[in-house]
Amino acid sequence: MPNRNLNTSSRQILNLLCFFLFSTPLFLLAQEESGGEEVKAPLNLYIDCNCEKNYLRQEINYVSHVRDQGQANIKLFIYDVTNGSGGRAYMLEFEGVDDYKDILGKLTYDSTASMTDDEVRKGLLKKVQSGLLQYVLESDLAENITYTVNKEGLGAIQEIDFRDPWNNWIFEVYGEAKIKRESSRKEFEYELGFQSDHVTEKLRIRSDLQINQANKEIVNDDEIFTSERFRYSADASIVASLSDHWSAGVFGGVQHNTFTNLDFRYYARPAIEYNIYPYKEVLRREIVFAYKIGYFHNDYIEPTIYLKEAEGVFSHSLDVQVRYRQPWGNVYARLIGSTFLNDFTKNRIQLNGSFSVRLLKGLAARFSGRFELIRDQINLPGGDASLEDVLLQQKQIATDYETSLSVGLSYTFGSAFNNVINTRL
Repeated sequence: MPNRNLNTSSRQILNLLCFFLFSTPLFLLAQEESGGEEVKAPLNLYIDCNCEKNYLRQEINYVSHVRDQGQANIKLFIYDVTNGSGGRAYMLEFEGVDDYKDILGKLTYDSTASMTDDEVRKGLLKKVQSGLLQYVLESDLAENITYTVNKEGLGAIQEIDFRDPWNNWIFEVYGEAKIKRESSRKEFEYELGFQSDHVTEKLRIRSDLQINQANKEIVNDDEIFTSERFRYSADASIVASLSDHWSAGVFGGVQHNTFTNLDFRYYARPAIEYNIYPYKEVLRREIVFAYKIGYFHNDYIEPTIYLKEAEGVFSHSLDVQVRYRQPWGNVYARLIGSTFLNDFTKNRIQLNGSFSVRLLKGLAARFSGRFELIRDQINLPGGDASLEDVLLQQKQIATDYETSLSVGLSYTFGSAFNNVINTRL
């Protein structure tokens, strides 16, 4: 009698052999057609910037935009700072994660003061798309890329005259007027100004002229209270780059301010500055020490609390600034200490800063504060301030300190993958 178990086992072995014989060529053919490459994960992009993120999400629709960097395999951090043309200098840093971890990139983009917001965002968009190209080439989207080069555009670029008729000078003239009326209150304020800025690698020259006037009128029980404040100022500076870490300059200016009891003030201060990090890294980090020493002379509208009608003072100050812009958050702090050289009891300390940090997925904390210890108000007018002066802020009032603090916490949750832009009401 034949062994049924043996026959069954033989049939199973035969079936397995047939399966491998037929499936192996098919598997190899599929590997050959796919190039034998491992399928890459879809592109998940996280953007951290002070820019129009919705516009970037809308225009870059071939990736998934995520709201938390922990869910991204491409991270883009955009840092910006004012540039020499009055616009913004942007630095784009790309970082790949997981399947794209070895792909990094840095790009720069500069806008000018004459560009519209739409032109700025379109230029920034092109830079972002250029940076993403290296990731697209490594993804499954590579076969869908089409390359085009506009020869007419290239020819136009080559024919551009790069000579600058303004020699790196930027000028701005501005004016503003405000009117506010109520049944018992009238306010009018205007401001006019002119600014110039000349920026090169080795030299920066700045000037700032301002005129401001503010009038208030308040009616209470048929009694009219009026306030008039007038201020004009002119400031200028020349700063030279000595090395990658050192700078030196001279600051000067004049001022008239009825609020601070200054009939006429002029000052001059040479200064020197040292940055621990090279200046080329200012978009990401900086620790700067600046020392100023100089002279100012005040002519007062009214005799001061020290019975002075005019006086000249030598003073100096130390200014320390710390700034870090990192993927985990931003840190900024500034400490300024100043004192009179002939009387160290006349001094002022100013401390302000801000701190934002990504604590965990979707959770971010923000802190900012300001504290000022004031011991140098030699310009205060003598006598007691009237109720009218206090309420209408017509004159500066004595104070020992000023302080402010703000704390914020935000938590975002919900859909992490949503590229739909809808701004309808």
